[in-house]
Amino acid sequence: MTELLDLAAAVVAWAAPREEVEAYVSRSRTTNIRAYEGEVESLSSAEPVGAGVRVVVDGRQGFAWCGSLEASVLKETLEEARDNAGFGERDEFFGVARPDGVEPPDLDLVREELLATPTSAKVDLALELERAARGRDPRVTGVRVASYSDSYGEAAIATTTGIAVTSAAGVCYVSVSPLVEDGGDTQIGSGVSAGRAPSELDLAEAVADGVDRAARLLGATKPASQRLTVVLDPEVAADFLSIIGGTLSGEAVLKGRSLFANREGEQVAAPAVTLVSDPTDPGAFGAGRYDGEGLARRRVPLVEGGLLQGFLYDTYAGRRAGRASTGSASRSYAMTPGVGAPALTLAPGTRTQAELIAGTGDGVYVQEVSGLHSGVNPVSGDFSVGATGLMIRDGAFAEPFREATIASTLQRMLLDVVAVGGDHRWLPAGPAGLTLVIRDVALSGS
Repeated sequence: MTELLDLAAAVVAWAAPREEVEAYVSRSRTTNIRAYEGEVESLSSAEPVGAGVRVVVDGRQGFAWCGSLEASVLKETLEEARDNAGFGERDEFFGVARPDGVEPPDLDLVREELLATPTSAKVDLALELERAARGRDPRVTGVRVASYSDSYGEAAIATTTGIAVTSAAGVCYVSVSPLVEDGGDTQIGSGVSAGRAPSELDLAEAVADGVDRAARLLGATKPASQRLTVVLDPEVAADFLSIIGGTLSGEAVLKGRSLFANREGEQVAAPAVTLVSDPTDPGAFGAGRYDGEGLARRRVPLVEGGLLQGFLYDTYAGRRAGRASTGSASRSYAMTPGVGAPALTLAPGTRTQAELIAGTGDGVYVQEVSGLHSGVNPVSGDFSVGATGLMIRDGAFAEPFREATIASTLQRMLLDVVAVGGDHRWLPAGPAGLTLVIRDVALSGS
């Protein structure tokens, strides 16, 4: 990565007087393999490189990017960013990040095994995943998706304000979606396993999860409309947290797009809810040593015991709000920094999913949701999404249901959290998953 940092530093050295310059230089390697009926359906690999250059002068900001690391191209990109700044509108809060003295977490997010594994071995994993899914249950009639994917990336950031850092991370995962049929009814499930090296992947777990999730939905019908306790599957809970994370962005607050604006210190969730952004956790696939502006990643408490603690900021949003950056800038070389919500997680409880189901009595287990983006309003908090899953009767799974809707508001759902499961699991992208129990949610069916 020394090469990348040298390139970023060279761009910064070309800065003109009074200019603030930031250079973000990166390269990555990705592999995607899909198996179908015992053959390789598709195989793609890419090694993109590029640089993004930001120039701030006299309160104006310009940005440009390129897909090359050639010195001549980098110089042209700096000139283009400089020209763009001349046409930009003045904003007193524009500026690149400055070192803030926070030490980065000591993380090792790269496994040599991932970099050394040949493509043929990755193909074997995808093919074995499909074979295992077909052999798991005689009712499996096909496999819609059986794939292996990995990515490795490294980046360097340098600024005229004194930042000069590098970072690297790698991750791989397998994903399977088997089709299960019985009596003319076909259901599809999904299973995934992730790690930082191929040896950390658990194909058997992914297959079992995918097949079993499909099989238990066979014979699903529309449920009766009612209000009841909802138990969110860990993957659904992760989707829910992703929505909440977006509303806890300082950028969203400044734009009037957060339902939590001006509520710091208030009770916004049940006492069981403690939510943090923790990219310092080495188990999180969103972990990292530095953010997209070169500031150290850090653990950021957002909600503690139900009380709103604060928001996530990058440098720009922090300056506008009169706050310091929380090291939460997210970006690629082709875009300027923006506020992200890396490695969101709820503090886990102590009970297993089985214990939570048993304690629910009568309710509903939501295994899948649809329409999250269209059915959730992060400003008003209105929440209405399609749902598929299992009814819960007398503390046990009962008949499956489909073509239903669950509805409430984000505010009400957070306050109505009854319990958080102990089945914490970092997912390949986004927040951690764990079972979440929420009372008094409307289920609409027949």
